[in-house]
Amino acid sequence: MHGNRSKGGDFFSVKRSKLILSDGVSFEGDVPSWQAEGQIGEVVFSTGMTGYTESLTDPSYSGQILVFTYPLIGNYGIDESSYESLRIYASGVVVDTLEHDWSHSKSTKSLLQWLKEQNVPIIFNVDTRALTKYLRTRGTTIGSIGKSAEKIASIKPFTKFVRLENPREFIKKGAKKVILVDCGSKENIVRSLSSMPISLKVVPYDYDYTESENYDGVFISNGPGDPQDYKQTIEIIKKALKIGKPVYGICLGSQLLALASGAKTYKMQFGNRGHNQPCIDLETKKCYITSQNHGYAVDDKSLPTNWKVIFRNLNDNSVEGIAHKTKPFYAVQFHPEACPGPTDTSFIFERFYKSL
Repeated sequence: MHGNRSKGGDFFSVKRSKLILSDGVSFEGDVPSWQAEGQIGEVVFSTGMTGYTESLTDPSYSGQILVFTYPLIGNYGIDESSYESLRIYASGVVVDTLEHDWSHSKSTKSLLQWLKEQNVPIIFNVDTRALTKYLRTRGTTIGSIGKSAEKIASIKPFTKFVRLENPREFIKKGAKKVILVDCGSKENIVRSLSSMPISLKVVPYDYDYTESENYDGVFISNGPGDPQDYKQTIEIIKKALKIGKPVYGICLGSQLLALASGAKTYKMQFGNRGHNQPCIDLETKKCYITSQNHGYAVDDKSLPTNWKVIFRNLNDNSVEGIAHKTKPFYAVQFHPEACPGPTDTSFIFERFYKSL
């Protein structure tokens, strides 16, 4: 029983509720009887079959209610070593079947227990197939677990910046120094970079490393929200591009690099989230299955002439990677660090190291 109370106890008692979208459309489901309702967020969906722990602790989901399209969620419980940050960042969770009787040798608690500990609402027994089909037609929208449509109709998508309070350093004597700009970085980006023979300093998104650091390269992380709202970060990247040392980016980092170069970004209809997104390398013509989590993309028509598109999504043809034609500036929209998802594109980190 893993220490849980029986399904007939108070912990597992439920009540009927609704996921209500800003246009008034609603989807019925159940919520725990002890759960306070009314959490608002941008309703988005992820197509991953596994990796709910990593996804919920991904800071890029800040301010969003995450719908899992895979029908069975929670079956392997919660393993703390799988966290991508110190806490859950998603504003809420929507699933079809919530599994209480989890089974995994490394897990210590159920998904429901974890959500209760962190005060994150969930609605389950929802027809997530119908919900996803609706979102794919209408696009992502603001919604709430149990709040009336009238109260959320006027609310627009919002950005919650994720700020690192204190820089983190991983010093290796004599190694080249890399700055990781943390806009809401997943922990596996830190692990992937610090595993290489470099000294790494992780800094907040508004930290001006061009004036205070002697570095050999810059890496820009993922993060939540509209890239155009990161005005300070973009201005700092512009200065870094003038210096000319290697600048690489992942996800939001790709969009910020594009904006710093003079290109534009736009909000996608429903974004790409999950770890089964096919992307083609336009130079080698190889296709990679990638992990993704983004609602914005780079407008390829706005790229300056000295930049080029290097990856495209084979589902919607959106830009999945950009690079400067002559300088060591390079970024991808997908997540080469995975967690969750395939590690087929981990060579991106090796390419960055070789550019230093």
